[in-house]
Amino acid sequence: DSIAPYLYNSSSGILEGSGSTLELFGRLGCPDIEHTICAHTFGMAWQQVFPTMMSADPLSIPHAKLLVIWGANSTASNSHLPPLVNECKANGGTVVVIDPRRTGIADRADVHIPLLPGTDAVFAMAVTAELERRGKLANSFISEHVEGAEEFLAVCRNWNLDDAAEECGIDVALLARYVDLLVSAAPAMLRIGWGVERNVNGGSSMLAILSMWAVSGHFGVEGSGILASTSRATTAQVEALLPEVTEPRTAINMNHVGRWLTSDTPPSVLFIQGANPAVTANDQQRMLLGLANIDVFTVVHEQVMTDTARYADVVLPATTQFEVDDVAGSYGSFALQRVNKAVEPIGEARGNDWLGRELAKRLGVHLSTPRIEEIDVNQITIVASPMNSVQFRDVFPAGRKARLFSPESELPLPAPLTGRAATRSYLRLLTSATSRTVNSMFAEYDPPTIAVSVHPSDAEDRGLVDGDRVVVSNLLGSVHLPVSLDERMRPGVCEIPKGLWMRHVANGMVSNTLISDGVNDLGGGACFNEALVLIEKEDVNV
Repeated sequence: DSIAPYLYNSSSGILEGSGSTLELFGRLGCPDIEHTICAHTFGMAWQQVFPTMMSADPLSIPHAKLLVIWGANSTASNSHLPPLVNECKANGGTVVVIDPRRTGIADRADVHIPLLPGTDAVFAMAVTAELERRGKLANSFISEHVEGAEEFLAVCRNWNLDDAAEECGIDVALLARYVDLLVSAAPAMLRIGWGVERNVNGGSSMLAILSMWAVSGHFGVEGSGILASTSRATTAQVEALLPEVTEPRTAINMNHVGRWLTSDTPPSVLFIQGANPAVTANDQQRMLLGLANIDVFTVVHEQVMTDTARYADVVLPATTQFEVDDVAGSYGSFALQRVNKAVEPIGEARGNDWLGRELAKRLGVHLSTPRIEEIDVNQITIVASPMNSVQFRDVFPAGRKARLFSPESELPLPAPLTGRAATRSYLRLLTSATSRTVNSMFAEYDPPTIAVSVHPSDAEDRGLVDGDRVVVSNLLGSVHLPVSLDERMRPGVCEIPKGLWMRHVANGMVSNTLISDGVNDLGGGACFNEALVLIEKEDVNV
């Protein structure tokens, strides 16, 4: 437990991201720092409701007569999707976007529903209850393919449209319109994004939405089902070739690494690869204190001098995707493609796979991870959609049934929190993706707009005008930056883009300094959209 391997590598190929380095630290019995920081809660909710079932095929979107995009800004973070959305609309489909902001994808929608952050479960449960009241549940589908429907319906009956609309901060007519569409339009598809999970009841929200879709019965034909992550369906073929590491390991929540580094018993060595926790981890100030701990020897394997690399005792130069051979999956399509290096590694740069193997040699650890040249890539590469991928026609969850009640789970049924509206003094903070960054990647030279976006009415309440220098703060810290008045924000909510580097902000602190390292109700996921903040004009005389 003296070595902390902080590995992410989400933008790497499969062998670079899940190969020899991962096996090495597993063989050594180092703690397993779990990727709870992103999509973990969704993954747990999916496995709880639809265990082992693959995503619907994104290429079937044009067949949908109703497409619901919930908590995902696809124009910024899912570039494969918008062209398919356009096809859906051209074919007569209706597009609904559920998001607190009027995002780029919301501009293409027929209906935009600006929920208060964290009220998604209430919305989904009220919709479910209304379907039952109208006699529009998919009873035949439920009878054949759903377990636990009665338990789920019992908790949904606590909600009606009027109470839910008040809790969600929307007009009840919008909620009723959504129910009307869900009842009348078929086939229907749901694209659910990771924004939904990023608050303290994110697990409840995910379970409620997935369960709502199950009782609506929108499955079984082209253009129906739920779009989840497509990457697992394709990468599984390569990951099946990777060795299973069975050495006992301590599990560490990635959201709590800052606590570990600043504890009385920190690790002796911190090894960071494919991550920039100085600006991407929650509770930034605690993480920075941990990175600065002189009792922790920090090694960073990185392509550029990130904020995290500046805290390292040793920086090992890493290759880019242009310098290694690999196999890459996709977040937004059923594709698995060969990555052929364009140039040899430049200077002393070395890839993750090379580094893992060389460290293993020096540490006397035998690795079983295959090299890229040992894999018949032509046999596993997919460049087109798989055939027969319609949910509940061709692919099914384990047992061929969705499970809406799981008594063995830490969260057997959704249990939404209420009272999510901020007070007049505070605003709910969103930390969203942008088209300029993938987390903190690419922000080094061309960052997104550096400002906190607020609705004009919230700015007026605080005596602010566009461009004013402000301090965004709570008990954890503060961020100093300009304010941007934005009609696309809903009142009561503000936004600072994620992915900024410390030098982009006047006081060197990014949005994550305002984010607690507290976790949500399923799997200990991160709560990046949970913070309440004050916004005040900066005192230029201080």
